[in-house]
Amino acid sequence: MQTSKAFKTKNYWAIILGGSSGLGLASAKKLAKHGCNICIIHRNRKSEIDAINTEFNHIKNEGVKLITFNIDAFKIEKREDVINTLKATLRPQDKVRVLLHSVAKGNLKPMLSEGNEPTLKNDDFRLTIDAMAISLYDWTKAVFEAKLFAQDARVISFTSEGNTKAWRNYAAVSAAKTALEAISRNIALEFAPYGIKSNCIQAGVTDTASLRLIPGSERLKKHTLLRNPNQRLTSPNDVANVVYLLTTDEAAWINGTIIPVDGGEHIG
Repeated sequence: MQTSKAFKTKNYWAIILGGSSGLGLASAKKLAKHGCNICIIHRNRKSEIDAINTEFNHIKNEGVKLITFNIDAFKIEKREDVINTLKATLRPQDKVRVLLHSVAKGNLKPMLSEGNEPTLKNDDFRLTIDAMAISLYDWTKAVFEAKLFAQDARVISFTSEGNTKAWRNYAAVSAAKTALEAISRNIALEFAPYGIKSNCIQAGVTDTASLRLIPGSERLKKHTLLRNPNQRLTSPNDVANVVYLLTTDEAAWINGTIIPVDGGEHIG
């Protein structure tokens, strides 16, 4: 069965913050399959670029346009460079249908340490919240002010069950996730008159590079396999499928909410 290319006929673009791996990359591939042009902002070392370019070639092979920026997405001047490049590159009929926030830049220190392990400081919280939450607003505002959004646009971000549960070493990221959800709700409210919908996806435990950075992640995965009704972890493709669903015309009335994508894990 052929994949629908409905987006291609509408000259749509997706801007993906953190699209070189994990949920962001899986979402980029899914949207590209449906004809959406892709702009990826990522931050990777030179040693990783060859592998990442191989993934990016899969996106190009879908017949869509692809623009990538290996930059620090949290610096104002870099964000302005991206916006200016898009304004110069996109044709008048090209519009941003999707802004996807898939940023995983958080501090994973404990609050207390029994040894010489570094502990969380005020700056750790501020830097994590700025990267993983406030940047959603910064990018939404920048794309909006550049008049790049489509008349019916979607802002999508990723939260986690750490928004309500306490996990050791996760305090700064947990604070960022709750801030992200609050910002997403207000984007849903205040940008609604301009056709912009904003939602968070609460993904189940997914075996990504970001998860593996969390101390105790192996125990977390084992526990998840026991509590998930489907007895498996969430995959990046599971999440990417829902990202795509939220970008369809039929999802236009979904706004300001948090959607669990975990196979029922959150009820266990």
